[in-house]
Amino acid sequence: MSTSLSPQSSEKSPQAEILMELQHITKQFGDFFALNDVNFTLKKGEILGYIGPNGAGKTTTMKIIVGLIRQFDGTIFLNGRPLSKTQNEIHKFLGYLPQEVGFQTWRTVNHLLDTFGRLSSYDPHELPKRIDEVLQIVGLLDVKNKKIVHLSGGMRQKLRLAQALLHKPTFLVLDEPMTGLDPSSRYQMKKIIRNLAQQGITIFLSSHILSDVQDIADRIAIINHGKILNIGTPQELQAKFNIGHEVEVVLAENQPKFSNLSEIPYVTEIDQKSAYRLVLTLESGVQLDVALKAILQHLVERKLAIRNFNLLQPSLEDVYLRYVEEDI
Repeated sequence: MSTSLSPQSSEKSPQAEILMELQHITKQFGDFFALNDVNFTLKKGEILGYIGPNGAGKTTTMKIIVGLIRQFDGTIFLNGRPLSKTQNEIHKFLGYLPQEVGFQTWRTVNHLLDTFGRLSSYDPHELPKRIDEVLQIVGLLDVKNKKIVHLSGGMRQKLRLAQALLHKPTFLVLDEPMTGLDPSSRYQMKKIIRNLAQQGITIFLSSHILSDVQDIADRIAIINHGKILNIGTPQELQAKFNIGHEVEVVLAENQPKFSNLSEIPYVTEIDQKSAYRLVLTLESGVQLDVALKAILQHLVERKLAIRNFNLLQPSLEDVYLRYVEEDI
């Protein structure tokens, strides 16, 4: 099995079946709008990353979806039917990992999952086998009989995910699942989530840290102040936001001193990163094909040996920060 965390190369088709659609969802607490006219769809089998600063409205959205908040304006459709008419059905295939959940730490891992399984009416004869299955999935089978008080923070978070998976859900809602994890545990959690998605489970995943979702999400929705700012694949989000295209130029080390670089066409700024590496900032709104051809021609005419000539696209982090900063 591959250990890559990158989203599957075959993107979900635009015609992929819609599992859930949120239309004009608004939630007020007094005069405060936790959500303000939120609209998006969730496709079957995808990982949708839901990112935004703390207090942006992520947890409120998730509590509405899983039924913990019932009073709100707007409509949610589940498989084309209003959620209000299918609320009991959703719990049969929904797994929920809340942002904060406490366990009775005197219990063992097995005891805890056995209790949750019995409370959810799981077949008691099949439950021991299922507990072993979910512990294997999250990598906790070797601590099955260990008391929760002795588990690390990363292990407890994996146990929360195991509890959400216990009844074989096909739709997972994960609220900040990487909270409190060290880099190694973060990587392991991402790998688990990606493997679950490859098995056909639809995953709605929130975080206030972009790196938690950018390398596993098929699409990303950016929310701030209760409003969806944009939604799309990581590549679409980068393409929509033109944050000053830059060109990296690396020259051979045996070059003569640079000359006439200030005359490079379509360039507003030259940042010399090292003796032979330059980053050129292009004019706003310039046609990229025209600019790149002219720049390359200018450098070649000056008999400079070019080792690398590369258009630098804005990072997804740049895109996210720009959206959030403009919404302040």
